[in-house]
Amino acid sequence: MENKVNGSMIDLRGVVKTYKTGAVNTTALKDITLQAQANEFIAVMGPSGSGKSTLMNMITGIDHPTSGEVYLGGTAVHKLGENQLALWRGRNVGVVFQFLQLLPTLNILENVMLPMDFCNVYSRRERGKRAMSLLEQMGIADQAHKFPSELSGGQQQRAAIARALANDPSLIVADEPTGNLDTANAREVMALFRELVEQGKTLLIVTHDLSLGKQAGRVIHLLDGQIQRDVSNGSAGQEAQP
Repeated sequence: MENKVNGSMIDLRGVVKTYKTGAVNTTALKDITLQAQANEFIAVMGPSGSGKSTLMNMITGIDHPTSGEVYLGGTAVHKLGENQLALWRGRNVGVVFQFLQLLPTLNILENVMLPMDFCNVYSRRERGKRAMSLLEQMGIADQAHKFPSELSGGQQQRAAIARALANDPSLIVADEPTGNLDTANAREVMALFRELVEQGKTLLIVTHDLSLGKQAGRVIHLLDGQIQRDVSNGSAGQEAQP
């Protein structure tokens, strides 16, 4: 099931995704072909209904294509069964969901440890140390034993990023990562993302915010399930101005 393709971190070939609702078929993605190398910072943009979330689901392995091929880090993800896919995703992809999905009954430290528990990586003691180290990296180590409801929106977003990094994935995917944040917190989160790219991670954000798109090194514009434009902003993009 391994197939390295020109060193690409993301390699989609002729991906089509069609949803069936009763007697109606809706094609959300139409023959999507794209490649991304390791250490790229990519923004996927487009209006509501353009296929952004569906593309994210293909890239993260949350959903399977109706047809076409999806290779991530050399793995033929479209060929994996559900159990294989869940384990592969847990070890190789960090996802920051739009609504964070921190478990309310666990404290922040326990939330960050969850992916390590699920994939059975590191010892129990190492998991706790790694989770705390990630919270320190995010600047919220002092919130480790609090519950999500006790944190501000910006702190919750940092906790979600820490959780996404738990298993040291090579690919980070974030869905509208600053949509619920004020300007100052949004700027800080984007600075954290740029640091991750500098550390060698591949980062893909799904957003409708033009200012975020300008900070990515590459912007892919979707419309009606197709790639309309694929443009470069330069290797690092541009930092938003206050």
